[in-house]
This record gives sequence, structure tokens and C-alpha cells, in this order.
Amino acid sequence: MAASAGESQGVERLLSYAEDLVAVLCVSTDCDDNAQVGAGVQRLLSACRSESDDLEMQLKEYQEKIHSCKEKIDKAKAETITDDELNALQSKMEEKLQEEKQLRQELRVLHDELDDLESQRLSIKERKDAVKKKKKDTQKAERTLSMCLSVTNIIPNLEDQDKVSGCIL
Repeated sequence: MAASAGESQGVERLLSYAEDLVAVLCVSTDCDDNAQVGAGVQRLLSACRSESDDLEMQLKEYQEKIHSCKEKIDKAKAETITDDELNALQSKMEEKLQEEKQLRQELRVLHDELDDLESQRLSIKERKDAVKKKKKDTQKAERTLSMCLSVTNIIPNLEDQDKVSGCIL
């Protein structure tokens, strides 16, 4: 920006010098030649001023574009994360994945233990039911035996089903 201001002052000085030169030429004694040269210089001076103004406008536009680009770059930098932050996040994610893997393994072990306990429970229930049935059958046999004893006064021998035998009381 400082170089631009220095260049702008240099252009202004050059244009001022050209105006002074036009004024000197107009005062000179050879009027026709000086008038032609003065008119040419006047046109040149006007073209230089116009060109200078155009360049100054373009310079301002480019400076605004540069400033806009710098703002966009700063915004993009603010929105992106650094490699250190990315590495930290990645290591945290890996730790979480490892933790999840361990929890899944523990869940599998617990599920297997639960299945094992369920099969044990079913086995115990089946044995309980078998014991109840056997007890019920025993009670039925005792009642039958008691009935036989009370009616006939004979205790039948139930171990040998092929023969009819018993003990008289």
C-alpha cells in the first residue's frame, strides 16, 4: 500500500510537471508551433490523467479482491482443524472403538453365561417336575397299596409284575 501511495505521488508530480511544461510552451514566442505542441501535450496530458485514473480504480479493485481473498482464507483456516487436533480426535476415536470392542466381548461372555444359566434352570425345572411326578406316582402307589391292604388284607408284590403275589396280613 505504501508503494502504491509513492507511485501515485510520482504520477501526480509527473502530471504537474507536464502542466508546467504546457504553460511554458504557451508563453513562448513561436506561437503556431508552440500552440500545436501545446495542444498535443494537452491531449497527451489528458490521456495520461485518464489512464492514471483508470489504473488507480483498477488498483483499488484489485486491493479489495485481495482483501476479500485474505478474509476467505482466514475464515477457511478458522473452520479447518489442525493436524494435532485431528490426531487427537483420531486417537480418541480409536480408544472408543477399542472400548466398544471390549464391551462387545464382555457382552458376548455375559450372553453365553446367561444362556448357560437358562439351560441349567430348565434342567433343574425338568428334574423338579420329574421328582414331583415320581412323588405323585409314589403317593398313588401307596394309596393303591393301602386300598388293597384295607380291602383284602394282602400286600401285593409290585416288583414282579409278571406274577400275582403278595403277603397276607
